[in-house]
Order: sequence, then C-alpha cells, then structure tokens
Amino acid sequence: MKILKVIHGYPPTYNAGSEIYSQSICEELAKDNEVQVFTREQNDYELDFVIRQEVQNNVRLHFVNLAREKDGYEHELVNRSFEKILGSFQPDVLHVGHLNHLSLGVIRVAYKRSIPIIFTLHDFWLMCPRGQFLQRNFDGEKLYQLCDGQEDGKCATNCYSMLHSCAAKDKVEDIAYWTKWVNRRMQAVRSLIPMIHQFIAPSQYLKNRFLQDFPLPKEKILYLDYGFPTHYLSPAKKKKNSIFTFSYIGTHIPAKGVNLLIEAFKKLEGKSQLIIWGRTAGQNTAALKKLTKKSLSPIIFKGEYVNQNIVSEVFSETDVIVVPSIWGENSPLVIHEAQACHIPVITADFGGMKEYVAHQTNGLLFEHRNIEDLAKQMQWAMEHPVQMKEYGQRGYLHSKDGKIISLTDHCQKLKQVYQQAISENETRK
Repeated sequence: MKILKVIHGYPPTYNAGSEIYSQSICEELAKDNEVQVFTREQNDYELDFVIRQEVQNNVRLHFVNLAREKDGYEHELVNRSFEKILGSFQPDVLHVGHLNHLSLGVIRVAYKRSIPIIFTLHDFWLMCPRGQFLQRNFDGEKLYQLCDGQEDGKCATNCYSMLHSCAAKDKVEDIAYWTKWVNRRMQAVRSLIPMIHQFIAPSQYLKNRFLQDFPLPKEKILYLDYGFPTHYLSPAKKKKNSIFTFSYIGTHIPAKGVNLLIEAFKKLEGKSQLIIWGRTAGQNTAALKKLTKKSLSPIIFKGEYVNQNIVSEVFSETDVIVVPSIWGENSPLVIHEAQACHIPVITADFGGMKEYVAHQTNGLLFEHRNIEDLAKQMQWAMEHPVQMKEYGQRGYLHSKDGKIISLTDHCQKLKQVYQQAISENETRK
C-alpha cells in the first residue's frame, strides 16, 4: 500500500503530541508499506513555498517552507506543490493529521484525484480557528479564557482583536472584517467534510464534541485511541532518592498550564521537588523560571529528552506526572506513556484528560484550572506515596491488563481503515 501522511510538523523539529504520533505510525507503517509525508518547516532565510526532501527511517519527507504564515488556511502554492507530489507518488490513501500552517486545499486536490482521505482529529482546529477553544484575549483584562463554542463574531472580537487597529474609531470596522474572515474560513472547512471518507478521534470526548458542536455525521467518525512503541515503555524503577518528585513533561506554552503547576507546587508542605521537562521556549521558559524564585522546595528545569529514553531519563526520577493543561486536551500521549510505565498521573477533571485518569483509581483529578485544588491533590499524593504507587500499577483503564495499545496493533487497525476506505472508494467509481 502507498500511504501519504499530512501533518503540520515533524520531529525532531516539532515534538508535540500529534507530530510524535505521526512519526511513530509512519515508521511502523513503512515496515511493509511505502510511506511518504507532506509537512512544513519554517526557514526564515528561504523563500516561502520552497519544497525540500529528505528520507528518515525509510520514510520520504516533503517539507514546504512556510516561515511567515500565521493562522492561514488556504495557500494556492501549497496546493500546487501537493498536487505534484500526488502525481509523482500516486498514493492509495491520504491520511491527514493536521492542516494548520498548511492548506485546506490539499483535501480538495486529493479528492479530485479520487484518493480516499482519512483524517485524525488531534484538537479542535477544524471547528475552532485557534484550535483549542482557548481565547487569545487582547484586552488587558482577561487571559486565555475558555471558549464554549465557535461563533464568527466572538472569534473576531476575542481571538483576533490583537490584529485590530489601536484606534477606537476603527474598532467596529475591524470586527466586521475579521467576522467575515472567520466566516469564510469556517465555510471553507465545512465544504470539505463530504470529501473525507473517515475521521478518527483518539478520545470519546473529542468525538462527542465534533458530533455535538460541529457537527460531523455520526457514521463518519470513529473512536480509536493512540498506539505506542511499547518496546521502550516498561515499568520504571525510581532511582534511589528519598525526595518525593513531581514531573511535568511537555512544551512551555500557556495552554499547558505549567504556571498553574508551579504556583500549586509552591503551596505544598513537606519535602518534595518538581522537575519540568521540555524544550526551552525563550521568554516563556524565562517567565516560568521567574515564578519559581519564592519556592521553598526545588523546581528544576531539565530541558528536552529523547523519547526513547523517557524511562531511564524521566520516569526513573519521578513519583507522579502532572498534566495541568488549561484547555480540553484530547488524549495526551504523556498520560499513556506514564501509565505504561506504572507512574500515576494527576490531571484535570476536563476533556480527554479525565477520560484516561480515574480519581483515586489510577491517579488523581483536580478541578480544571483551579490552583488550590491542584495543590490539594499534590499534597495528598505526597502524604500517600504507597497508594499513589498502587494507582500507578493499575495503568491504562481501557484494557483488562492495564496495558496501553501497542503501535503494532494500532497500525493494524489503521491499515484496516485504509483498506476499507480504498475498497469503498473503488466501489463508488
């Protein structure tokens, strides 16, 4: 089978969840299929839309340069480049992961060539121009407010106000302009739904949001949790260290709520430490480090790690993983990875996070975005280390043996989805 994967970034340059997942399935699928990837990079010293190619682990990568793109959704030059790749590769199936920083037009190009299209939903980007239902407030009063649903005027007022004129007399005109822009964007997205054969949602929460709020036709969306390369994920044995250790793994962007975790940790009584893992992010990381100054207990920034070394480098130093995101995370990879290694998780009672952690069963839940309640749960964890260890050993809730889905089994299911789409597509012809 010839499979073309589309994703808005690819490791090692981009290492968030959807990118890591995409790399994992591409390398697994490439063992018995021909796999290529269409993705993007940002080279400020190169012309926009230039295509660069390289091969990683039997996967051919096509990088389109989009160094200056911001919140765009349609780029004709991207579409043309993608069409050339389709012509030369002639894939049997197209598997889309994310189109942010790329172009919606790749769907139309593939559809015109009668290529069946599978679309894995990693967040809300199809029904939210910002992707996370987290508002980009720019009024000096509110900061990252949760959004309860997409409305063109609300998007224009709350999420695109940073692009408005500073002059009060222009406000009405600017809001009207961005309302129309959002409306066009949303119409463009909805026009693609009939062209996509199958949507995949890695959490029931995400599936239900798309069914209720978008809405997608029920028969077009399938729940299928992520799969993982379990050969390097095994129960972790903590290094000899008497101090109780909380760890955060991930990017340092505001949506991840690392600042809430730091503030909660500073309220704890007793001996403990917090390790923050993840690629440093300029002023964001600097701002987070400033928050640690009045902490009575150590808060350590350890930077990025190689994912294959997560057990020896991260989980071997950890008693509890904390996932404090302020948006409705879909199906966080780190929760699954921790559960595979028998590390308990503390996370919010919201979104896909609470779908994989049950309170006082395989971890602890705190009230979403509530620093006081997060501190309360962390304090309980410190005071009940034996129970927390027991929670960790229960692992993944959605299997009888507590084991997460292996990458091999996951890709077998993906291939079944591909084959069914190809077969049904041939029948339509």
